[in-house]
Amino acid sequence: MTNFISREISVLCVDQYPLAATTYSPKEDVKGAILIGPATGIKRQFYASFASYLAEHGYGVITFDNRGIGQSISGKLNNSDASLQCWGEKDMTAVFEQLQLSFPDTRYHLIGHSAGGQLIGLMPNANQFSSIFNYACSSGQIANMNSAFKYKAKFFMDIFIPISNTLFGYTKAHWVGMGEPLPKAVAQQWREWCNGQGYVKTAFGKTIHQHYYDDLAMPSMWVNATDDDIAINANVSDMLSVFTKLAAEKLTLTAKEHNLKEIGHMKFFSRKSQVLWPHALDWLAKH
Repeated sequence: MTNFISREISVLCVDQYPLAATTYSPKEDVKGAILIGPATGIKRQFYASFASYLAEHGYGVITFDNRGIGQSISGKLNNSDASLQCWGEKDMTAVFEQLQLSFPDTRYHLIGHSAGGQLIGLMPNANQFSSIFNYACSSGQIANMNSAFKYKAKFFMDIFIPISNTLFGYTKAHWVGMGEPLPKAVAQQWREWCNGQGYVKTAFGKTIHQHYYDDLAMPSMWVNATDDDIAINANVSDMLSVFTKLAAEKLTLTAKEHNLKEIGHMKFFSRKSQVLWPHALDWLAKH
């Protein structure tokens, strides 16, 4: 028997685009409510064990597929006009509104994974979060990466993405173990933002004419791992530089210290990494 109820729902964005989502509702009183922001190209099912854990501990949770990903694909992927920008401006905004409807009159938190934490400053309602807990969230700036991984990243961003987009009309990211197939504009922006400084900052004044990165001042925790080649300390700091008022704490995890083989960019949310999850619970209890 579980102490929560999960339900599959549809969330309608401001432009009437429907997103597939799942809510996790505790059977007891709700301590708070959490939006889990997914990494680029990662389906919501990846976070099911973690979301269940949070719900078992009294938190309402919502997970979702960004447009063009998983069950939020409408029509053929090569016709999708989804972008990283609209994921933040429209998708995360609508899902947060749904979280507030599902769990009214409580405190709200973002737990962001990579892009799921990077894009918060594009949400017009982001200031309603009480806190942020981000894992593997950084600018992903390729120039800062170690040499061996830098070449892999440059190949994916500067060769694989343009060729795949040209040949297929979308990026077959799954061919190289980079999550789900990606809409063309998502991959293009990902490439542009990781090739610059400050990730999303590279689009300020170009495609992004209004943002909220300068307004956010809530407590935040930024967690990374020593065996993550992407969210290295330099790139976490680079991403934090985009937020001018955010109160930020940092925590770097080491797999060996937790008797784990690896954590990397993805495995914080793996069921095998449950030993790490109290870090999130402790943060939520304080905020």
